[in-house]
Amino acid sequence: MARRASLTSQLYRAARMSNNFKAVSEGPSAYAKRVVRRKVYSKQMALTRRVLKGFGLSK
Repeated sequence: MARRASLTSQLYRAARMSNNFKAVSEGPSAYAKRVVRRKVYSKQMALTRRVLKGFGLSK
């Protein structure tokens, strides 16, 4: 049986979907920029997390 998502998780997912729809409505280039921006942020945060983890400051 699948775990139930928390209310916070559901709200964040709804916000992401809303922003995706908004970007799509502005055109394919706006959506592409959004996708790239999110990918870059995730890479930067992963690097930051690894550095902090190395110093024992993150989970």
